[in-house]
Amino acid sequence: MTDRLSELVVEQLHLPEGTVVSEDTSFKDDIRADSFEMMELFMAIEEEYGVQFDDEEMEGFDTIGDVLRNIKRKGVDLD
Repeated sequence: MTDRLSELVVEQLHLPEGTVVSEDTSFKDDIRADSFEMMELFMAIEEEYGVQFDDEEMEGFDTIGDVLRNIKRKGVDLD
């Protein structure tokens, strides 16, 4: 997982500084993010990586790893 994606998750979801997130971190179960927070996060990720998510894709994002894999599928090199 990239450091920048981790930073975006912590920043956009207003998590305490120093919070560690991983690909297995669940937006619902671990972070307890609401739909408004998730929309803000996805907009920030779209802007940061130059990608667009459609509604169907976003509905399938249960973990940070889901988002990461989707960004990579869109051709963004995160390594």
